[in-house]
Parts: sequence; C-alpha cells; structure tokens
Amino acid sequence: MPPCPDLAALRRHAVARSLFTPTTLLKAVEQLGGFVQADPLRAPARAQDLTLRHRVKGYQAGDLERRYPRLPLQEDFFINYGFVTAELRALMHPRTARRVWDKARWKQAHAVLAEVERLGEAHPADVDAALGHGAVKNWFGGNSRLTTELLDGLHYRGHLDVVRRDSGTRVYRLAAPWQAHPDPQTAMDAMADVLVRKYAPLPAASLGQLIAMLFFAAHQWQHLRKATLARAKARLAHARIDGVDWYWPADEDPARGWRIPSQVRLLAPFDPVVWDRRRFELLWGWAYRFEAYTPAAKRVRGHYAMPLLWRDQVIGWANASVKGGALAVDCGYVNGKAPREAAFRTALDDEIERLRAFLALPPTR
Repeated sequence: MPPCPDLAALRRHAVARSLFTPTTLLKAVEQLGGFVQADPLRAPARAQDLTLRHRVKGYQAGDLERRYPRLPLQEDFFINYGFVTAELRALMHPRTARRVWDKARWKQAHAVLAEVERLGEAHPADVDAALGHGAVKNWFGGNSRLTTELLDGLHYRGHLDVVRRDSGTRVYRLAAPWQAHPDPQTAMDAMADVLVRKYAPLPAASLGQLIAMLFFAAHQWQHLRKATLARAKARLAHARIDGVDWYWPADEDPARGWRIPSQVRLLAPFDPVVWDRRRFELLWGWAYRFEAYTPAAKRVRGHYAMPLLWRDQVIGWANASVKGGALAVDCGYVNGKAPREAAFRTALDDEIERLRAFLALPPTR
C-alpha cells in the first residue's frame, strides 16, 4: 500500500498532473478530461486560451476558435460553459432543462429550428430577421432578443450545434438526433470521473460540490447525484490529511515524488490548478478571488489577477495588459515581495516572454 501523502505531496501532485508536458490541442483537451472552461473576458486573452497555452505546443491566443470548425469538439454546457469532446457531450444528451417551456414557447422554438434548417448555418441576426420575435426580459433584468434566448435554450437542450463564431457570435446548425444512454448511472459515473481527472486531488467538500454541479450537465438525472457521489468516493483513493478528507484517482500516487520544474506560470483564474478556491486555500494557505466583477474600489489584487505559480507554490498574482502594442505585467506577492533568488527573476522573465509570444506581440526592445 503506498504511503499516505502529506499536504506538500498533494500540492506537487495537483500541479504536476494538471500541467503535463505540452502536446497537441486535441490531446490536451482530452487530458483535461474532455472539457475546457470558456470565458469571454480578454485580460489579456480569454480564459480558454490562457489555460491551453501551458498545455499545447506553440499555442497562440485564438487558436482554439480558429481551429474549432475542424476539430471534433463542441461548445456546450458541462458544469459550466466551454468546449467538450464528442464523447463527453454524448454522456449528457438528450438533456432536459430546469426551465420548462410551455406549448407557446415550444411553438416559437420549433419555428426557430425550422429557420435554422432552412439556412443550414444560422447567424442569430438572420434567424431573428426572418421571425421577428422581438425582445424579452432576460434573467438579469435587461432586454435581449427572444430569438437569441430560444437559440441558447435549444443549444443547451442539444437541438443545435455551434458551427463557428462570427466576430464572437455563435453560428448554429441542427444537431443530429441523440440516442439516450442505456445506463444513466454509468453515464453519471463517467462524468464524475471527468471532474476528478480534471480537478484532483480534491477535498471531500469540493468533490461533493462538483458532482452537485452535474445538475447542469445532466438535469434529467439529478436524482442520481447522491448515489454518484457515494460511488465516486468508494472507487477513488482517499486519505485524511490535517483533518480534511482528500480524493484522487485510484491509479495515481500523490506521494511518488512528482517532479516540478523551476518555472513561473501565470495561470488563468479558471485554470484547473486554481479553479477550486477551497482547494486553493488548503494547498497554498491564502484566499484567491476572481475580482473582474468586483467594483474597482473594492478590488484587492486587480481586475483579472492571474495566480503566479513558482515551482509548486502560488506565491502571488499578476495583472497583464497590452498598452501601445506592448505587454505590461504588474506582479504582486502574498508576503509583500518577490523571491530574492536570481532563478526566480529569470523564470519570471521567461514566462513574460512566453506570454508575449502567445499574444503574438513584437519582441521587447
């Protein structure tokens, strides 16, 4: 039986298993469990691009969107919105939604589907121009086009695929009919394994939270979430460390001596290494918060502060921006100052240069 890991071993395990040797774009998505979370903010690039740049050879900002029409990936909602493999998507559909549409709304939705079929590849503006559905109150109290809301709802329910984006707007086509999974519990177990593969090692509370979020991935099987959590705990490796129960895949050994390079990495706020704020605080001893939607006067670390990973320690954060065609990076540190060793300064400069190349900015003079 492998030795019980301590918190330092879990920290190395969390970093090494997620920040694997860079590979191809598709293989990287697969190694991330088949799912990459997306976010529209660019500061200095979208979250999906900032996540993939550490894991894909020669990756540049926008590569996923540019290559998307040729890749076996789809935009879809898993536990949140992003890009999923065909295998993962097939586990979720046909999917029901929490918001039940009445007959009148379904009549409008079927009109949208008919228009998408007529167009073949449908931009929301073209569908709206043909149907003239008008405006509707959205979930945060503002106005949006009813056609856009219907397209979103049909996409979530699996009736539409996203073909590509035109200037950031999703373009749709009809999805192929879905075959219901023959064993819902097996499908839920497989989705739980995706979450563990992506975010392990996990404290028990986070494992429970993630499996509860499968409510969004497979609303039709929400009654199976409790059993899915119990089954996951039974098959995963487990240890109690400093009073907290931790879980990870049974075929992995956190205490094996994972090698961590002497490298600085600026991570997206939604990067798998830092996504779970509960785990973050347990592993690194300080609270990181995403402040993009916090009023400027109340921000502690910045609009889009990216956690700064040095070796296996998150020692601070950085805000990066492009000004006058040049990259500006402003760093802050948990203990108030940067490490004094020369190796850190060199590693930070190397990471800033990698970020510049990723953004396709000219070399600094």
